Amino acid sequence: MSSQPTRSAAELSSVHRLTGAYLAVALVSLTLANISAIYQAFDTANVDLQDRFPIFRSYYQGLTLHGVGNALLWTTFFICGFLSFTMVYALRRPLASMRLAWWTFWLMLVGWVLTVGAILLNQATVLYTFYAPMRANPAFYLGLALVVIGTWLTLVNYVLTYRRWRAEHPGERTPIAAFGALMTFVMWTIASVGVALEVVVLLLPWSLGIVSTVDPLLARSLFWFTGHPIVYFWLLPAVVSWYGMLPRLAGGRLFSENVARIAFIVFLIMSLPVGLHHQYTDPGVSEWMKLVHAFFTFLVFFASLLTMFNVGATLEFAGRARGARGWLDWIPRLPWGEPAFTAQALALILFIFGGISGLSNASYNVNLVVHNTRWIVGHFHLTVGAAVTLTFFGITYWLVPFLSGRALWSPRLALAQAWIFFVGELIFSETLHRLGLMGMPRRTQIAAAQYDLPAWHYWFNSPIAAIGGTLMFIGGVLYLLNIVLTLTVSRRPAQVEVPLAEYAPGEMPRVPVLLDRWRPWVTVAIVLTLVAWLPPLFTILSMLSPVRGVRVW
Repeated sequence: MSSQPTRSAAELSSVHRLTGAYLAVALVSLTLANISAIYQAFDTANVDLQDRFPIFRSYYQGLTLHGVGNALLWTTFFICGFLSFTMVYALRRPLASMRLAWWTFWLMLVGWVLTVGAILLNQATVLYTFYAPMRANPAFYLGLALVVIGTWLTLVNYVLTYRRWRAEHPGERTPIAAFGALMTFVMWTIASVGVALEVVVLLLPWSLGIVSTVDPLLARSLFWFTGHPIVYFWLLPAVVSWYGMLPRLAGGRLFSENVARIAFIVFLIMSLPVGLHHQYTDPGVSEWMKLVHAFFTFLVFFASLLTMFNVGATLEFAGRARGARGWLDWIPRLPWGEPAFTAQALALILFIFGGISGLSNASYNVNLVVHNTRWIVGHFHLTVGAAVTLTFFGITYWLVPFLSGRALWSPRLALAQAWIFFVGELIFSETLHRLGLMGMPRRTQIAAAQYDLPAWHYWFNSPIAAIGGTLMFIGGVLYLLNIVLTLTVSRRPAQVEVPLAEYAPGEMPRVPVLLDRWRPWVTVAIVLTLVAWLPPLFTILSMLSPVRGVRVW
């Protein structure tokens, strides 16, 4: 069965343009965020680049641009473009409504302009978490709301597309890549209700002056209703690639499609009732509900374990298909000379460490030690900064040539970039974990702090973190350079296919009907979410303590 849709060139061209438009905005977001990244890295080493090269009005303006640009905008726009492309090629049919798809893109672009504009004008130095009572310009909140609404409309288009495919293919199992894409947006749509309520009901009216006060604990809790599931909104598209495309890039087949589906289902139902483990130190939240969220957080780790086992077995089979015989001989047999493969394989290695440090965050006693320290920064750099972003780099190394028809400008540079970013991330994150255990706080300009500990700045601590951050910065620059030169300078025609997993006629794996159904799993996800969140939210609503806002930095 071919991975190419049996549709007209005009239909494909429209989907390609849509994907390209989303990727363009994603890359601009990454560029802006990467500019401020070097400032964050050197500040860890007690070096104030802002004082020497003042391109931002404050350290915290740059920190906000870095967090929002990377975690909210680079990821969301990339995901919408990549998974729209994936739905079309996996289901072998166009999106149900290209008009809706383009209206969605333009709506999200308006949101992007409002959000980034507010940050660049120094009207939204509220950081990635935008905690009240820090207050931003209304444009910042409105922009974020439009981006979230755009993701909801994206799901509507996917569901309509899926229903049409189902009508044409009764009894067939959903292709794994499309199954994962739908799971991603179903989970995210439920999860994003929290931040939507926070922004639309609390923060936007407050910033407009319609109401004069806001309750910080309620706003913070609604944020974390979404704030931890968003990690899986970032991660699941990478998992879609690991399950649906990486096997073919490696030269093999997915080890177990059933295990892959179980992992996606566990991610759906267990990603949502976990956010309170970010609020272990918050008053006003019962210890029992914190315990419930801790338990659920440990359960969602099971999906990550399934993924690592399944993808690891897939890569071993691919290596053995290339002639490996010994226990570990399959590793060097893999196609390490292909940047699209190598970037994603390195991301998988970093994903292991990110999962381990995530378990520590979920543990109540350990969390009390590392809460709001640089340990947390090290952890999420291993997730969104490594497992996700490095995978997205690998995806674009085949996707951009496919869309543009131009071969990658320099595969060698792409390989070097992936390894430089990987090494930089290892150094940066490991050092931040140690600095966190030594008490270095997060969300703080260390170079301006009055409570420095000398041990933070020994050569094997924060200076090493600055070296790792610089390597990541260089890796980001090389990535963007290679993509730009591919689009503008490369003249060689691309010889790239969509690397979707394929099955020969009669070879489709036996997938139980229950692993291809949606209603029971979505129902379980909603029920668990209500069980985990309604009690603490009712308690918080019964003890509101609203305060006035403050503009900082």
